Amino acid sequence: MELRIVEGDLLAQEVDAIVNAWNRNVIPWWLLIPQGVSGAIKRRGGLAPFREVARHGPIPLGEAVHTGAGRLPFRGIVHVAGIDLLWRASERSICDGTRNACARALERGYRSLAFPLLGAGSGGFDEAASEALMVRTLEASRPALEVTLVRFRR
Repeated sequence: MELRIVEGDLLAQEVDAIVNAWNRNVIPWWLLIPQGVSGAIKRRGGLAPFREVARHGPIPLGEAVHTGAGRLPFRGIVHVAGIDLLWRASERSICDGTRNACARALERGYRSLAFPLLGAGSGGFDEAASEALMVRTLEASRPALEVTLVRFRR
């Protein structure tokens, strides 16, 4: 595994796929106000990935599903159910989501994957703590991927 940590825009990364920090698909995507990573994907990539993720039904906390990338230049998007029904992330949801996103990427034969800091947006988790958990999880699991963690900066 090769791990890079950068500051910038997740959607500007040159990778095979990106990770979307998503809800659990309990609330229909079309009822949600676009914000964070999901909002950026909807604005730039269109609605196709969200229609596709909706077909998966409720996603268990910490699990991940793969969709197409819509109009974005990636081969796919891995949507991680990183927040619970109270819109909160936890250590477990962040660690499980990190591992499961990598597993979905490897199943698709991807070589590179870019993550936002899971749970650090609407999930209310501390950004530095999320990054530390994700790094620890990646170092323990050593996925055969080039992984980029993106600290969002405008």
